[in-house]
Amino acid sequence: MEQNKKMAELLLPAVNKKPQYYEELYPQRKLPDGARVTRIAPSPTGYLHLGTLFAALINRITAASTGGVFYTRIEDTDKKREIEGGIADIIGGLLRFGITADEGFVEENRQAGEYGPYRQSQRAEIYQTYAKELIERGLAYPCFCTAGELDEVRKIQEKNKIRTGYHGEWAKHRNITYEEAKALINSGKPYVIRLKSPGSEQNTVVFEDCIKGKIEMPENDEDFVILKSDGIPTYHFAHAVDDHLMRTTHVLRGDEWISSVPKHLQLFKLLGFRPPKYGHIAPIMKLENGAKRKISKRKDPEAAVHFFAEQGYDSECVTEYLMTVASSDFEDWRRANPDKPYGEFKFNLKKMSVSGALFDRDKLDSVSKTVVSTFDSSAVFKKLTSWAEEFDPDFGKILTANPEYTRRVLSIDRDVSKPRKDIAKWSDAKDYFSYFFETLYKPDLTLPENISRGDAKLFLQKYQAAYDPSDDRTAWFEKIKSIAPKLGFAEETREYRANPDKYKGHAGDLSTVLRTAVTGRRNTPDLCEIMRVLGYDTCIARIGEAINSL
Repeated sequence: MEQNKKMAELLLPAVNKKPQYYEELYPQRKLPDGARVTRIAPSPTGYLHLGTLFAALINRITAASTGGVFYTRIEDTDKKREIEGGIADIIGGLLRFGITADEGFVEENRQAGEYGPYRQSQRAEIYQTYAKELIERGLAYPCFCTAGELDEVRKIQEKNKIRTGYHGEWAKHRNITYEEAKALINSGKPYVIRLKSPGSEQNTVVFEDCIKGKIEMPENDEDFVILKSDGIPTYHFAHAVDDHLMRTTHVLRGDEWISSVPKHLQLFKLLGFRPPKYGHIAPIMKLENGAKRKISKRKDPEAAVHFFAEQGYDSECVTEYLMTVASSDFEDWRRANPDKPYGEFKFNLKKMSVSGALFDRDKLDSVSKTVVSTFDSSAVFKKLTSWAEEFDPDFGKILTANPEYTRRVLSIDRDVSKPRKDIAKWSDAKDYFSYFFETLYKPDLTLPENISRGDAKLFLQKYQAAYDPSDDRTAWFEKIKSIAPKLGFAEETREYRANPDKYKGHAGDLSTVLRTAVTGRRNTPDLCEIMRVLGYDTCIARIGEAINSL
């Protein structure tokens, strides 16, 4: 034991605190029974991935639905792979899509909470304190193997069909003495700290996964690194110390981490910590040639959350869609509770897919159209202009040149009991509303097949003379109907259907001619209201241009 203490002092002489100091600094949380403490702990080594956003949503709703705490922690121990602006991109992306934390990185540059710091690179002394205790107990030791030596061992293991890794007889420095370590350190040899695993691959680890159910795996027997040569911990060690001290109850993360659970459970046991519950989230999948595959950073633009922002998918739409992916019974709940916030849904981890739910762009668009249809025109104006100013500034200038006019445009068929479901994302709006703005409007007088150019011209001439912008919808259409018989068209659709040989068509066909003359489209919201918003002069001018083109 004395040798172990001497080894600990040799390896970590600057560490003068004991684990008890941090146990008292970060006490058990005072939360209601059953409250869950969850976290999202991304590494700033790239952009915010859709899988990270999905996991963050699962963690947040799990905590919120139990009166618990959801926090963000930045795991930045891999400095070689860290990219500039990585934290801002990840935290900013989470906030953009409505994932707000109770603690941790609550903003891009602001931490909040009593269990911080929430950035691992700022917690080195804490990890080293717990590592020193393991060394004192003979449960960790220095390893001086070079990368070349480790690679050579791996090649020998592979050649002899032996399981690769630093374990058993292959753990060269497992029984290194204090004197040997001191001599190597004095000679300038760099070293890492490894866990001295008491495990055996012959033993089995059994744990109940919150999502996948009972899982059995071989016990860990690898002496894996817990502190790198610069004193910074590996993910395995840092996560164990942090989740304990931050009093995390549930670790819900991607299922690529299942293979690490034996290491993590072993660490918790050796450190004397109560392990959290683990739940492993299956990746979001895509169909390719009839087969499922993981959504790919390389192949799929939607793998990056920024894609959804750029396209203009509203955060509420993305969240609503991801909830349908997360829980098999969410859609039934939504149909029964169309006006309730998704946070009131009783989320159950057991309802999640164990093999990976499919990402369906068509489904996303459908869900998004439904959500956008619930926004009133004021909300649409605010959201649309905000998106356009960031991602399509020229369109943003058009929208904000006359705000009151734009608001009137956006209110058509929207502030009503059954609004149209036409817009899935804000980038759709430029084309969808283009005919309201002269700089975007493109005339297109494509006539119905049953209407000749001559009849179309006569109809537009007669309608131009009769048009009165003060007409309500009924009076507006009555004028179209009154012109119809003069050109051989039925006033009512049912008349035409009853005797199609008697008429060229019906008044509805003529209204399509008017629609294309005014908007360049054959399908639009309420044409009467469109013409009222466009104004008399614009409508008369466009009808005149259509007449001239015929």
